[in-house]
Amino acid sequence: MSSQDVKRRKPLSRKVRNRITAILVTSFTIAILTLFLIPLMYGIVTALKTDAQFSQIGAPWWPATEAQFEYEGENYPVYRVPMEDGSIRDMALVVRGRQESQFVDIQNPEEGLITWQGSWRALDRDWEFDPQWDNFRKAWNTINFPRLLWNTLKYAGITTFGAVFSSALVAYGFARFRIPRKNVLFMLMLSTVILPGAVTLIPTYFVYLQLGWVGTWLPLMVPAFFGWGTNVFLIRQFIMSIPMDLDEAAMIDGASPLRIFFSIILPQSVPALTAVSLFHFFWAWNDYFNPLIYLVGYPEKFPITIGLTAFNNLYAGQTNLIQAASLISAVIPVVIFFFAQRVFMQGVVITGVEK
Repeated sequence: MSSQDVKRRKPLSRKVRNRITAILVTSFTIAILTLFLIPLMYGIVTALKTDAQFSQIGAPWWPATEAQFEYEGENYPVYRVPMEDGSIRDMALVVRGRQESQFVDIQNPEEGLITWQGSWRALDRDWEFDPQWDNFRKAWNTINFPRLLWNTLKYAGITTFGAVFSSALVAYGFARFRIPRKNVLFMLMLSTVILPGAVTLIPTYFVYLQLGWVGTWLPLMVPAFFGWGTNVFLIRQFIMSIPMDLDEAAMIDGASPLRIFFSIILPQSVPALTAVSLFHFFWAWNDYFNPLIYLVGYPEKFPITIGLTAFNNLYAGQTNLIQAASLISAVIPVVIFFFAQRVFMQGVVITGVEK
């Protein structure tokens, strides 16, 4: 084999390797995505089932009901009946017997009753696809969903605004101003993230109790306006990537630090602010522990997390309604993330990479 033939084959083998690598990476990604989507698909399928399907032996995994066939004004159950020629036909059981039963062929009911030898109890039922969309209506009407959603939106919206705005101000100070011992203060601020919440739970609750805030929204909303360590870190990383030339040009035009913050820093930091906002919004939407502590005894102020827990306790035997209620509570976060995912991913990448 000549050297020219070898050179001609090398690019082909490289293309094959690249194609194999792409196929393996794509397959691995699809497998991981499938594993993540299995719980969601299970919840959707469960929410569309009937109560009887959970206790029925031999019921399919997909939403279905037992097939019925109307014959001479009455409904009869449909079974999958093996015939003498080896085929299986869907037939309605009209007359039940121990060793001999009479069926009607649902495809050709004009034939009349057909006698079948054997025990009908050993036959498999015929199931038809029948999603129960009414489960969502039942779940919505069973508990006061509008009130729960409004409380959750109020809690998540106000705390998100307070946490993002205050964190942006603190991050602006750490990124742009010369502060004595700035690095020490920044590390001290980050150390608050490491401190377990269980350590400060009792002292914090005692302070709020003395202030008369227990039973109100204040213990949940006021702390958000004093900044969060993680949010400050992410926004600071983004602000440091904004050129100082913009600030200096604004200073020459006579802009104050606050004017620079509102007119230059915030508009340039939209990706980071969006990422931090979504992080906090999803955390507040799923927060269960803090509302349970400070709002116990005030059901009219409960968010969706506590409302769903009470709903699960009341309807523990109706898994379909529980899953339907859970899916309803997840609609708003999913819609928000769907419309903001582009900016969110951009903010996550940029805040985690130093330019």
